Amino acid sequence: MSAHLKYPTGFLILADGTVLKGHGLGATGAHVGEVCFNTAITGYQEILTDPSYAGQIVTFTFPHIGNVGTNPEDLETAKPAVRGAVIRADITHPANYRAAEHLNAWLKEQGIIALSGIDTRALTRLIREKGMPNAVIAHAPDGTIDLDDLKKQAAAWPGLEGMDLAKEVTGTGINHWTETNWVWDKGFGTLESPKYKVVAMDFGIKRNILRCLASAGCDVTVVPASAKADDILALNPNGIFLSNGPGDPAATGEYAVPEIKKLVASGKPLFGICLGHQMLALALGARTAKMHQGHHGANHPVKDLTTDKVEIVSMNHGFTVDRESLPAGVSETHVSLFDGTNCGLTLDGKPVFSVQYHPEASPGPQDSHYLFDRFTKLMEDA
Repeated sequence: MSAHLKYPTGFLILADGTVLKGHGLGATGAHVGEVCFNTAITGYQEILTDPSYAGQIVTFTFPHIGNVGTNPEDLETAKPAVRGAVIRADITHPANYRAAEHLNAWLKEQGIIALSGIDTRALTRLIREKGMPNAVIAHAPDGTIDLDDLKKQAAAWPGLEGMDLAKEVTGTGINHWTETNWVWDKGFGTLESPKYKVVAMDFGIKRNILRCLASAGCDVTVVPASAKADDILALNPNGIFLSNGPGDPAATGEYAVPEIKKLVASGKPLFGICLGHQMLALALGARTAKMHQGHHGANHPVKDLTTDKVEIVSMNHGFTVDRESLPAGVSETHVSLFDGTNCGLTLDGKPVFSVQYHPEASPGPQDSHYLFDRFTKLMEDA
């Protein structure tokens, strides 16, 4: 806890009754969610605006969060869905030429509760040993909370298994996207000569994924998670993209998987990532399972089995595809070198593939940008 505090103003109450006290930041009140840890050193604003973090409280293992401030260009969605953030050190004054606002002020505007002064190393070890706990994160400027009530809320929250969160973060209606990747000293560009028409199913899509598709020559039409296959195919796309997103893939898959099966059967090139990867696996006959601690960070090594190359990737997922359940005709293409879990698949002989991680590098390294070229090559061949 910060030395200048007379009393704690921020609290993290775990479902087992453990209480961590610190300095409250951002919005006030209390939010319940699942606590995970993220090992990325940069990109905290992109992480906090990633719709895939809906229902979760992010613990940052890197201690200096907020040191480069915030800006309007690094948002991955207009309305963040993260439940809260836990950081080690107090937020310093931003020192970056792109900084437009202090992180604390931005957190308050976005309705995100955060805590500083927490022993994040101890919390990370707890998650590694016991798994991702349910918890309540609370900020009370006067230090007064109803601890017993918050303990009950944390213990009663059902957790992410069986929870369809894509419906909370998906867009509404049909939208058109042509903005391309950010370039230093120029900002974002605009797609001027599209080569391919792509329909992207939005389960919680990040803006930089759309920019990567546009930069690869794709004129993208974004449809909501509940879109029907017939309506998607009626748009006559060259390819179909299944986006990232939060929650249990089996829950979202109850309405999305039957449509994905029809899209696969259409013969159109199809590319999925993250939640889209998991639901494609379900559509092809595989199973998914909840992970012990999940994968959250921008330093995860993954091997591409089709090239024998190793790439460092950005990940954010708490569910995984059970590789033992992959049926005949579906091949594993990528594997995590941290724990051996499945990170990619392809439908043999068909223009259909997916990866578990986030290839758009926001945040993270750009090792995986080749996947967008792999997708456009399939559309070109088709």
